[in-house]
Amino acid sequence: MRFSRKTAGGKTRFLVSELDPAYHKAARDLGFVAANEAFVRVFEADTPHLNQIFARFVSFAEEMILQAAGARPVPWDKALLSFLQRTSGKNVDWWLTGSGALAARGIDLVPRDLDIITDNNGAQQLGRAMSDWLVEPVQESHDWIARWFCRAFAHARIEWVGGVEDWVDDRGPCDFGPTARTSLQTVRWSGYNIRVPPLEMQLAVCEQRGLKDRAQKIQHALGK
Repeated sequence: MRFSRKTAGGKTRFLVSELDPAYHKAARDLGFVAANEAFVRVFEADTPHLNQIFARFVSFAEEMILQAAGARPVPWDKALLSFLQRTSGKNVDWWLTGSGALAARGIDLVPRDLDIITDNNGAQQLGRAMSDWLVEPVQESHDWIARWFCRAFAHARIEWVGGVEDWVDDRGPCDFGPTARTSLQTVRWSGYNIRVPPLEMQLAVCEQRGLKDRAQKIQHALGK
């Protein structure tokens, strides 16, 4: 793999080239777009600290892609513990969802990453708290499920969205939207309290997405 950066027209592109076809799907899963024999992520060129973020991207992009492809183990527990230690006492309003929330409950699965949900202000706060872990900047999104997105890497991917749109609940079961937020539960993990969605809600999401193995594990945890 080769990593480079190009800036033109007020945009800076992080490029991954010479990527083995076996990892193309992983790159797409990470949001990279194929363009001119490379895979690209695009950011505003005037983004603060972009040089520092690109340097970290170069250091960890290969590991990130290999983990996403299932070619390397994902030490999600080390990532979660690092996140909890870094954010402890920061007074950030956040919660954990997706497979990370299930793993934190003790359900037998290995997340590919950690999915953090926060509000608009929390997205910026997390960006500052983990500034030296960022492989992508906190960036504003338009016509998407949330207003903000950011990606960090500390043992594994840690991603968060801020300001989730109300309409996400209109599509059916959703474990990261406003309805989930009003019914969060607290689990104890490695000495920390973590807010997570109800298992019943995550079961409905897995069934909707056709994740049969994961749904069966949730049903077992529920005693069904």
